[in-house]
Amino acid sequence: MRILIVEDEHRLSNVIKKGLVEEGFAVDQAFDGEEGLYLAESESYNLILLDIMLPKMDGIQVCRELRKHSVKIPILMLTAKSTLEEKVTGLDSGADDYMTKPFAFLELRSRVHALIRRSHQEVSPTLIINDLELDPLKHKVTRSGIAAELTPKEFAVLEFLMRHKGEIISRTLLIEHVWDYNFEGMSNVVDVIITSLRKKIDQESNVKLIKTVHGVGYEIGE
Repeated sequence: MRILIVEDEHRLSNVIKKGLVEEGFAVDQAFDGEEGLYLAESESYNLILLDIMLPKMDGIQVCRELRKHSVKIPILMLTAKSTLEEKVTGLDSGADDYMTKPFAFLELRSRVHALIRRSHQEVSPTLIINDLELDPLKHKVTRSGIAAELTPKEFAVLEFLMRHKGEIISRTLLIEHVWDYNFEGMSNVVDVIITSLRKKIDQESNVKLIKTVHGVGYEIGE
C-alpha cells in the first residue's frame, strides 16, 4: 500500500510518515500543493493525506483538480480549521474524509485503513486465502492459526499480493506500491522478500500459495 502525504509542516509530515512506514506502508511526501498535484497525477497511490492550507495551491484546489481529472484515489483532508463550513467545503471538493489537527496517530491509522478498505469494497479488514489470514489493522499474519513474524516490507508485499489474489504481479508493480518514490535499492530486493515470505508462510504447508510466473512476476492463490 502506497500513500502520499501533502503537508507543508515538515515535522508533522515526517511524524506521520514514520508512523505509516512502521505500519508497512510506502510513503511519499510533497510540501506544497503543486508538487502534491503532480505526484498524485503521475504516480499510483492507495490514499492521499492532504492538508488544506498549502503553499502555491491549497488542498481544496488540489482535490478539485484531481476529481476533475477523474482521479479516484481516496483523499483524507487534514486541517487546523474545525468549523462546519470548512468541513463541508473540503468534502464538497471531493474529499472522502476529514481530520482536524491535532489528532492521535491511532485515529489517523484507523481512518487510513477504513478508507483503503472502502475503496476496495471490503466489508472485513481481514484478508483470507485458504488458511492464510492477514489483518492490516492488527498487523498480524497467521497460517493455519500459527502466527508468522514478518518484517514491515514482507507484510506490505504479502498484503499487496493478497489484495490482488489470482493476478500476476510484476516486480516493478510491487516496487511502485511497497517502496517510496526515492527507492534506489537492490535490483533483486523483491526476490529476496518473496524468498523470505515463502520460508515463513509456505515452507511448512502442503499447499504452496505464492507462485512464480517466470519472466513476469508473482501470483498468490489457492
